[in-house]
Amino acid sequence: MKVSVVVPTYNERENIRILIPKIMRVFEQEGLCGEVIVVDDNSDDGTAAEVRRLSQIYPNVILVERERKLGLGSAYRCGFEVASGDVVFEMDADLSHDPIMIPKFLEKIKSGADVVIGSRLVRGGRVEDWDAFRIILSRGANALARLLLQLDVKDLTSGFRAYKREVLDEIKTNGMNISGGYAFQVEMAYFAKKLGFSVSEIPIRFRDREFGETKLGIKDILEFVRILFKLRLRS
Repeated sequence: MKVSVVVPTYNERENIRILIPKIMRVFEQEGLCGEVIVVDDNSDDGTAAEVRRLSQIYPNVILVERERKLGLGSAYRCGFEVASGDVVFEMDADLSHDPIMIPKFLEKIKSGADVVIGSRLVRGGRVEDWDAFRIILSRGANALARLLLQLDVKDLTSGFRAYKREVLDEIKTNGMNISGGYAFQVEMAYFAKKLGFSVSEIPIRFRDREFGETKLGIKDILEFVRILFKLRLRS
């Protein structure tokens, strides 16, 4: 089984220089055949140069450079096109997601799950270092998505997840219209369910970023809500 880890970046130089070696250690310790695909949206802090340096150390690191910032969902779609793994992971670049959990996702995949979401909201999952506003915002977004789309997934907005290759292929083949923004995570779970794939959750510890700033803004939140209502009307 080959594993691909897709990591979108925008000004994440300090984080990516720590994250990639961590992923590589997990690959080595678990005996995994894997690759890391970094999709960089024209960072101006030297992120791409740092990834190129790391690719000299780790030949299974692939850098995809884009000319401008095109959105989280767009970056993941781009990475999925490059990925050659039987299982394809999404992972944030900001060290909020611990690569040590990769084997746990794969265990769930091997036991029959088609999509595995690293959940902050199931028993055993937790968030560290967030203020009350961010916790309320995250829980509110998930509650609204579950209500509107009638999905039995607790953490629909989590960005740490794994897909069997056939899930991504089927979503693409069926022409599912996926947005380029933060609603991407909800849309992917929604369309996977509509196509009959199983979606499971495992608990994760989510840590707030140490370096850099969050990219989420009011415009992204409004677009997220708009997409949810669009999916509701479509269903």
